[in-house]
Amino acid sequence: MQMARYDVRNDGAGPYAMFYCDRCSREYRTQPDVQATVTKEVGRNVLGGFLRRNIPILGDAVASGMDYQDPRYIRTLTSQQLERAWDQMKDVFHECPTCHQMVCNSDWDSQGGTCADDSPRRTEIAQAQTEQAAGVAKGLANVFGIGDMIKTATSAAKQAAGVSARCPNDGTLAKPGTKFCPNCGAAMVQPSVATCPSCGTQVGEAKFCPSCGTKVEQAQAQPTTCPNCGADAQGAKFCPACGWKLA
Repeated sequence: MQMARYDVRNDGAGPYAMFYCDRCSREYRTQPDVQATVTKEVGRNVLGGFLRRNIPILGDAVASGMDYQDPRYIRTLTSQQLERAWDQMKDVFHECPTCHQMVCNSDWDSQGGTCADDSPRRTEIAQAQTEQAAGVAKGLANVFGIGDMIKTATSAAKQAAGVSARCPNDGTLAKPGTKFCPNCGAAMVQPSVATCPSCGTQVGEAKFCPSCGTKVEQAQAQPTTCPNCGADAQGAKFCPACGWKLA
């Protein structure tokens, strides 16, 4: 397997490698060889002090750093050091056989054996990521005490959608009777006027009649024209001409 792209950094404890995911550019830091840095510095100080006491000229030369590279300031790695750094991170990265990018575990589909972009399950993955993000947002809303506000706003939006004409293509809402979407020109789906089967009261999108409490079965209105090819949809859930999902 090839090595992920990297650069070498040093924060004062010795050089280390920072590897990057080709897809999300997330950074993965390796650990510097701190023990080697400390050992080398201590050894230099001890040797320099010993020679300074016994051979002052040579001791001063060693202490001043003759032929010495301080690991705290080195910004390069030898081939052996780079190999050890990659050993720390090679389980985090995968090479996609389709695009040949080196991607991290977050962007890797282990079932498909490819990166998330090239996976045959990319639609499923995207849906799962969306649901996960929605769950995080809901959790944050509850933590900050705005969960009830979001529920109220969502309920109001659903109620507005139930009494408005809706574009099946981009979701635009308009007043009842609007035949075509003002944004994309697709045929609008008109709101259904649901009534209670027991007493005839208009119930909108309610599941139970507000007058008599009878359970109401809601029927979803279907578009009459396919927004993809313009064929007569005939109330079907999928276009009979091109197979486009209509609801």
